[in-house]
Amino acid sequence: MIGLPDTITACLFDLDGVLTGTAVLHREAWKRTFDEFLRSRDGDTFREFTDHDYAAFVDGRPRADGVREFLRSRDIQLPEGTPDDGVNEPTVNGVGNRKNELVLKIIEERGVNPYPGSVRYLEAAKAAGLRIAVVTSSANGAKVLDAAELTKFVEARIDGLVIRRDNLKGKPAPDSFLAGAKALGVEPAHAAVFEDALSGVQAGHAGHFGYVVGVNRADQADELRSHGADFVVDDLAELLEKA
Repeated sequence: MIGLPDTITACLFDLDGVLTGTAVLHREAWKRTFDEFLRSRDGDTFREFTDHDYAAFVDGRPRADGVREFLRSRDIQLPEGTPDDGVNEPTVNGVGNRKNELVLKIIEERGVNPYPGSVRYLEAAKAAGLRIAVVTSSANGAKVLDAAELTKFVEARIDGLVIRRDNLKGKPAPDSFLAGAKALGVEPAHAAVFEDALSGVQAGHAGHFGYVVGVNRADQADELRSHGADFVVDDLAELLEKA
């Protein structure tokens, strides 16, 4: 009925890029943030933040991890700072907070739209009696779910706030997905992970989950498979057709 093995009793969904189109908004906010930072720092030697940079170093990771990984790729080190750093502070947290300020502004201006195929799949999963959790690195998970009118489907939410509170390792470590399975009271072997980020499918594979679905929103189907996806779709509604 829902295109998953019979042993699966729970679904763990990433949010941005899997259920909602907000991954595009996050990518735009990251690009603006890093390009401004790099341009002010490097001047004439400025090299822009690219889609490859987003996929390789930022996508799916907690905010501060994304800052560290990308800056490390450019041989740049910044002090950590604190989560309360201002958006103009030259720290890991300051850069991350600047990005968060931008993405919240963009979301307010443009709104949040769920993918129709994802809504259909959530409805089918709920009707089939599967447990449902959202596992996202974003600290804005509750706000985005509410804006997209998806909260009614979700029994448990592991987001950036929970990850920081509980000192969980971010994706590609499996910790956040394992926490999602625990919150639903299911073993990883009986849970399916749904991810559009390479770091996310890698986390699902590392956590030995029963099934890992890669959602190909960025023309990277082969990379999703090589990072651990058992099955790749362009839209979750394809799983209903597969069933």
